[in-house]
Amino acid sequence: MNTHFLEKIQHVIETEIISKQPNLLYDPIIYSLSQGGKRVRPLLTLMGCEMFGGDVEKALYPAVGVEVFHNFTLLHDDIMDRAPVRRGQPTVYKKWNETTAILSGDAMFALAYGFMIRTDAILVQRVIQTFNRMAIGVCEGQQYDINFETQDHVTIPEYIEMIRLKTSVLLGGALEIGGIIGGANDQDLKCLCTFGENIGLAFQLQDDWLDVYSDVNVFGKIHGGDIAVNKKTFLYLKALELANADQSKQLKHYFSSVDFDAKEKFDAVLSIYNELNIGEHTKSEMQKYQDIAMNALSQISVSEQAKQRLKQLAENLLIRQN
Repeated sequence: MNTHFLEKIQHVIETEIISKQPNLLYDPIIYSLSQGGKRVRPLLTLMGCEMFGGDVEKALYPAVGVEVFHNFTLLHDDIMDRAPVRRGQPTVYKKWNETTAILSGDAMFALAYGFMIRTDAILVQRVIQTFNRMAIGVCEGQQYDINFETQDHVTIPEYIEMIRLKTSVLLGGALEIGGIIGGANDQDLKCLCTFGENIGLAFQLQDDWLDVYSDVNVFGKIHGGDIAVNKKTFLYLKALELANADQSKQLKHYFSSVDFDAKEKFDAVLSIYNELNIGEHTKSEMQKYQDIAMNALSQISVSEQAKQRLKQLAENLLIRQN
């Protein structure tokens, strides 16, 4: 369904980035952009433009800018999270080194702005303002995520706000940029953003679920990685909320250190999660945000036919459990 858009996005990446020098700066960028991601964010930008009858060619470079920015954040996040694998492949800092990953990431941030301004001059200010808000939100979310690593008590609302900033504002912003270029009115832009952010929340909660209930062959990340590094995901926070005194003590014990045997730790935590039905609680929370997103989409003042491509993409994103 999205093949045509994907081809356009890939063509820009190949013609604008792949031939650049020096190799040690750009090879990691090319590597990160060709690791098999679904190009969800640039697709959202093009779809956001298309659904209002806009010219998608005018949204194409900003769409690629969104994708380059997203991959820039992954380069730096992987360093901060000490993540060795991304999409089933070595992360950039593992394949090269930290210095290269930082510098290539910095170049990607600048490249993203270069792509973002390549649209109608009359729209550039609004596009950049939306992009800046989105980019700052992602940084704020990452800082909250880092804070939570050493914070004794994190509430579920605090966690939801963190993932809204770190993950969801990028989806909402990608759609909003497309809508701006497509000529959407302010109310429709607000609904687009609400749709994107809530699909993003559902998507991140699904990521949390998959880290425990999927494996590297399906998910592209190390199984149980969040548990191994004591990451306070929704599953952990919901378990603490529902746990009895003994279960709570065990959870806090296992999340107090990374020195446990990884399999022993994962099995013990999973056992508690299963006792508390945490997998189903997480799916229910995912559905809540998906429902909010679909309600926002229903309020956008275009035809149902115009919404179909966006609706289908959202549904495809949220059926990855098996």
